[in-house]
Amino acid sequence: MIRRRLLSVLVVVVLITLAGCGGVISDEATSPDETTEPTPESPGETQDERTAGSNGTVSVNFINVGQGSSTLIVGPTNETMLIDSGDWSDDGEDVLAYLRKHNIDRIDYLVTTHADSDHIGGHEAVIDYFETEGDGIGAVYDPGITSTSQTYQGYLDAIDEHNVTLYETRAGDQIPFEGVETQVLAPPEGYIANGDRNENSIVLRLGFGRSSFLLPGDGETASEQFLVDEYGAGLNASVLSAGHHGSQSSSGSEFLDVTDPHIAVVSSAYDSQYGHPHESALDRFSQQSIRTYWTATHGNVRLTSNGSAITVATQRDAPTAPLALRDGDPIEPGVDDDLQNRTVISITESTTAPAVPDGGTETDPAESTDRAGALSIVTIHEDASGDDSNNLNDEYIVFENTGDQPLELDGWSVADEADHTYTFPSGFALDPGAQVTLHTGSGTDSSSDLYWNSGRGVWNNGGDTVTVRNDSGTVVLEEEY
Repeated sequence: MIRRRLLSVLVVVVLITLAGCGGVISDEATSPDETTEPTPESPGETQDERTAGSNGTVSVNFINVGQGSSTLIVGPTNETMLIDSGDWSDDGEDVLAYLRKHNIDRIDYLVTTHADSDHIGGHEAVIDYFETEGDGIGAVYDPGITSTSQTYQGYLDAIDEHNVTLYETRAGDQIPFEGVETQVLAPPEGYIANGDRNENSIVLRLGFGRSSFLLPGDGETASEQFLVDEYGAGLNASVLSAGHHGSQSSSGSEFLDVTDPHIAVVSSAYDSQYGHPHESALDRFSQQSIRTYWTATHGNVRLTSNGSAITVATQRDAPTAPLALRDGDPIEPGVDDDLQNRTVISITESTTAPAVPDGGTETDPAESTDRAGALSIVTIHEDASGDDSNNLNDEYIVFENTGDQPLELDGWSVADEADHTYTFPSGFALDPGAQVTLHTGSGTDSSSDLYWNSGRGVWNNGGDTVTVRNDSGTVVLEEEY
């Protein structure tokens, strides 16, 4: 049964005064009529007014807020979810700048993972802005463990002033994010780790088609153990937001074994006073060959899923090998550089949604999907030496499988803007880390070289678009040059 508790902000404020850091938000409703599920208003914008996430896709935007965390999700019908709002030190300025730049004028679901000031630092400003200059806040979701900080008090005051609906949220509750399978996996009803705020962060898993995103807030050892014990291999995810900014006590080996992500994203400052991300966490990512993005070097990171592939866009091109993250140059929060597409990760099999703690059956680990291959373009060599028509095999594209599982390309196709199309041969697969060169001319196919057998040049020297589709016709990779 879905449990949703409508909270009285006045009760919360009293509890902060009486209980201090250990206080728990009451689940007493403000009135019997207000215990129904929230029904946020329609966002109202046309699709081209919102950031990537329209036209049947889900966009997960990790905003560079320095030492803090803030994630914007735009769903397939343009509903929006904002998870946290960065550190108190900038009062939400960087988050609001990002939201305004991408024409976000309503937050349907504002999720407070926990009450730490590097996660709710912009809450007051965000609520005030959207309630006075935008189309409002649909509802706020909070795990219910309070803080005595002025930042937390300001957040509650803003909710009270604007009469925003506030829900205490536990494992098994649901957030009605349209078109996205949204599960609340933690905290449990009785809390864990003696009510520690980090360990009782709201943990969300978002599913869309074959792709899934696991967002564990600042959960560390106790939270991860709870998740592993309750959900097992059902935790599998395409993308993992690194818990507690990549701390030493998060992203444990057992947790990574069952989540098995393609991608990890770390949100922290370049010169974090806490040493985030910790080398031991990065080493665990490296041992499992997890491509890792860091807001401190990549800037804002946007992951857009069409259900079968995830396009990765970042502000800066920086190393993604976990142990090489610090080789990238720092990028400060608030830098306005546009995002550029970097690669596309193909999700070849569906991940399994976990059963809620009070029902369902445990997923057999053998039924959990293996991490799929990821096809990337390494080189586009459109201008052959000499006369193109007489040297067609010097016009080529080099593809690489950057995943850690073989990538079956049987039936996949490559096309240019004029829709000249090549289809990979039956049974062709690309091993992890392997490359294959697709030549325009003729020759004998091998594991490292394929031939289009075109009688003339395909790739325009003045610019073109490479489009790769999988065997179901879905675009999984597209790159302009």
